[in-house]
Amino acid sequence: MNQIITISREFGSGGRELGKRLAETMGLAYYDYEIIKGIADKSGLALAYVNSIVEHHMTEYYPIRIGRSFTVVNKPVTETAVFKAQSELIKELAEKEGGVFIGRCADYILREKRPVRIMIYADLKSRLLRCREKAKSGERLSDEEMRRQIIAVDKRRSRYYEQYTGQKWGVKENFDLCINTSGVKIKEMIPGLVEYMRIFEN
Repeated sequence: MNQIITISREFGSGGRELGKRLAETMGLAYYDYEIIKGIADKSGLALAYVNSIVEHHMTEYYPIRIGRSFTVVNKPVTETAVFKAQSELIKELAEKEGGVFIGRCADYILREKRPVRIMIYADLKSRLLRCREKAKSGERLSDEEMRRQIIAVDKRRSRYYEQYTGQKWGVKENFDLCINTSGVKIKEMIPGLVEYMRIFEN
């Protein structure tokens, strides 16, 4: 059976980079934005709309495009439909070849397959620094503006996770490994992490 690893992460903690490097080193499939595209392909919903739901930018009503027509849909029904499509796709991918899954409640969705569940976190200083390093060219947010953005993203992730899992987001009891990336270069952590993953190999 191929190994399944799920990664939950605080915004700016380097979880996405860690997941990608870990997948590449271990020769595993990596699933992040690929999940969003897969949901859009399977559901017929616009890619931008699916992204807005899965990335938790939730609004009361949202115009979406299906084919050439525009439709305005009610939020609760559509969010639930997107989450269902997301769950089915994640399960299909995990069954097919395992892999590293970033966010999107994958730890809960795949709980029956007993994935290695990792939580990535860091102190605010380190998160601010990572966000600055990855900021788009020309972006000029102050530290306070970026701090508020970080907090807002984490709140959205927490609400989304708790809504669909009934579990509290980020609680250590829900993970097999919690990693503090404060002041650490992600690439330097990978060799030791790969060794640790062997504990969980079937």
